[in-house]
Amino acid sequence: MSRTLHLNAFLMGVGHHEAAWRHPRTDPHRVADVRHFQELARIAERGTLDSVFLADSLAVGPAVRHNIQAVFEPLTLLTSLAAVTEHIGLIATVSTTYTEPFTTARTFASLDHLSGGRAGWNIVTSAQEREAWNFNRASHPAHADRYRRAAEFVDVAIKLWDSWEDDALVLDAGAGVFADTDRVHEISHAGAEFQVRGPLNTPRPPQGRPLLVQAGSSPDGIAFAARYAEAVFTAQQTLADGQAFHAALKRATAAAGRDPDLVKVLPGIAPVIGGTEAEAQALAAELEALIVPEHALAQLSGMTGVDLTGLPLDGHLPELPDATSVQAHQSRYQLVVDLARRENLTLRQLIGRLGGGRGHRVVAGTPDQIADQIELWFTQGAADGFNVMPPLLPSGLADFVDHVVPLLRARGLFRHEYTGRTLREHYGLPRPASAYAAAALVPA
Repeated sequence: MSRTLHLNAFLMGVGHHEAAWRHPRTDPHRVADVRHFQELARIAERGTLDSVFLADSLAVGPAVRHNIQAVFEPLTLLTSLAAVTEHIGLIATVSTTYTEPFTTARTFASLDHLSGGRAGWNIVTSAQEREAWNFNRASHPAHADRYRRAAEFVDVAIKLWDSWEDDALVLDAGAGVFADTDRVHEISHAGAEFQVRGPLNTPRPPQGRPLLVQAGSSPDGIAFAARYAEAVFTAQQTLADGQAFHAALKRATAAAGRDPDLVKVLPGIAPVIGGTEAEAQALAAELEALIVPEHALAQLSGMTGVDLTGLPLDGHLPELPDATSVQAHQSRYQLVVDLARRENLTLRQLIGRLGGGRGHRVVAGTPDQIADQIELWFTQGAADGFNVMPPLLPSGLADFVDHVVPLLRARGLFRHEYTGRTLREHYGLPRPASAYAAAALVPA
């Protein structure tokens, strides 16, 4: 079978553009309406997309005055989306820094059962200092410490999902046997961060374990993805940068002893779609005009880890300061600097460019032009698919599904219908065997 695209719909409020909620094509009140998100999931499923994804943060953002915040806890919301869809995958963000492996493993196992095998976990280590303040901490753990905890956290979660073998649930009413206790295992994990006996009190998920997703481009993030991730959400602005990241991650995955083909790289793309290129550019300009510059500057500061507030909007981005507090964000900041220099953008212009995709690549054009860019990155080794981030919702997602997806299908790049039932099947990934079952097959 020839290689085909993987497409994920990133659902965020009423659109990914900073000013989406102010545009007349959206209704900001829908951000708190479950029917809005159910409609989005059905639109994405109509386009046979692999999955939908909900991001999350464990604190109110610093710019809540000017920008819509996420309202719902993502796993709760995904349960409601599972009830109105049949095929599309359901991916939620959960932090390893401020949660526990047992609770996380149980919740994702539950979602996988309730959805018939469609759950995915976007593994994050949390980025905001203010998240610590909501969890009995005065400060955020160091970058390296968060990744060490994350690695052990995922190891424990995998052990818990494996703690029930596939045939452990007997349900023999006549004999009075609910489960075969020889196939339900205590994991007895004792590590630096966690002491977890197990077993999980939810049987093994239909997928064996949820799809594991990661988003992070730092050296620690790449190393973590190479070890655990099955899909990677990333952000590059140019084809060359996309090719470099794709190649680096695949090399790191092979070095970690895993098959690089089983890790799918999905850069973010924010498609601004118009019937003509002029219409698309006009929509982009409308959205840019609605940005609150001071708010966007604060957002850019948070994204790069460098305080840019108070800088003149008609000036240029400064060099990276020497402060050690921004060390973990150097690569991300440098990417923004490179973009600004390459196109000689002022801060105001840079805010307009990045506002459409919250740091991800914005492409404004006709459906054919959007499809051309997707095909180029896919065929030239920069992507295995895309994390689609419509500037406006629901209209931007509907435009993508109704006008871009048919072009991708006609070019032989994307499926016409679902060929599998589970999220792993959509991504072309095998169902992992339980470690306990695999151990039983090894000769004594």
